[in-house]
Amino acid sequence: MDSTSAGAVPGSPPTASPPPGRRRGRPAGTKGVPRAEREAQILAAALEEFGRHGHAAASMAAIARRVGVTKPMLYAYFDSKDGLYLACLEHIAARVIAAIDEAMSGGAAATAEEQLPHAVLTGLFTALEERRHAWFVLYDRSLPPGSELRLAAQRHREAVDVLAATGTAALLSGRGNEDPLDADALKQVWTGTVSALMGWWIAHPDQSAEDMSTRCARLLTAIRGA
Repeated sequence: MDSTSAGAVPGSPPTASPPPGRRRGRPAGTKGVPRAEREAQILAAALEEFGRHGHAAASMAAIARRVGVTKPMLYAYFDSKDGLYLACLEHIAARVIAAIDEAMSGGAAATAEEQLPHAVLTGLFTALEERRHAWFVLYDRSLPPGSELRLAAQRHREAVDVLAATGTAALLSGRGNEDPLDADALKQVWTGTVSALMGWWIAHPDQSAEDMSTRCARLLTAIRGA
């Protein structure tokens, strides 16, 4: 609704648009739960449901049951299934990119060429420990081609790829290799490795982030030795 709509005061500044997937004027909370806390509960449940089943098969009713609210309440907060998914996508993409960024800019010790891959993996495991299935929200193959959700996911994945390309190119450059094709090939190897390790971790829920960090340190040492 803009400032010329019914009830607006002439000359008043326009009302700010709500964030993507959010409805202006939604309830302040339900059953005494503050709005921000209820949103966080919904996002946590939705990340789990979308991560486990993908956008296409995920159930809004199942998300509502996880939170302990009605399905209409989800729509009151996020307008639609797509709106809720987009909110989840934005949330997990920001978390993943921040974890990689922090690992890559963590100082000389963390970003030394021998330690950078391990620092990035450790950062990702730590960031996703409580919601590891959310990784698949960012890499959901069930998103409709050409849809707003698919395009948004692609933008975020490209941002992750840029960070991966920067890290792998720096690693090769530190060894005197400036070949751009080598850098691109290594980026593909690295992103595939990260994806495989995340999938393995998700399939082994008994493994903590610390367990995975220790395991990857051993694996990377073995790879370097080979």
